Amino acid sequence: MVKLTMLARVIDGLPLAEGLDDGRDVQDSDFYKQQVKSLFKNLSRGQNAPSRMSVETGPYVFHYIIEGSVCYLTMCDRAYPKKLAYQYLEDLKNEFERAYGNQIETAARPYAFIKFDTFIQKTKKLYQDTRTQRNINKLNDELYEVHQIMTRNVQEVLGVGEKLDQVSQMSSRLTSESRIYAEKAKDLNRQALIRKWAPVAVVLGVVFLVFWLRRKFW
Repeated sequence: MVKLTMLARVIDGLPLAEGLDDGRDVQDSDFYKQQVKSLFKNLSRGQNAPSRMSVETGPYVFHYIIEGSVCYLTMCDRAYPKKLAYQYLEDLKNEFERAYGNQIETAARPYAFIKFDTFIQKTKKLYQDTRTQRNINKLNDELYEVHQIMTRNVQEVLGVGEKLDQVSQMSSRLTSESRIYAEKAKDLNRQALIRKWAPVAVVLGVVFLVFWLRRKFW
């Protein structure tokens, strides 16, 4: 069964729409929603991710497609047919592009298209029962094949993002440490110059003072 549906803008991971009652029958639904947000965050980094991919997580599978600037994602039971999951996402994509295609780039707040939930709920009901004649026909439709769509584990996918975060943090730390080192190097050079030229300055000062006293009093 379809358990969760979320749409997000790829460039920045901004959530655009969600099935409002999604997750009510899913244990630890907040945990899986957080994984979805992490996936969106990874995609926003521009990692050249496949436009279609399935990601296994616990007893479920995330299926997503990327079209234009939007990622359409659903979470289903592992036993749910992959083919139906992707056709469900295609139906959502076609309607979302028709209704909001010219507003996606200018959306400025999360869930700007929350009204799309009505279509999500209506479409999800059509795909819930895999035994209906409609869905059996879709499973037998040879025009839409999903054999080439990659399936990966969520730890593997999110691990890429975690490594990138670590690299970014390390780079920031090195930059900060380099700046501190440069400041310390300037201070050390300044102190070395003072130690080197201070005696000379003192001698010159004494000589000048003696010369001035001699001219003034002698």
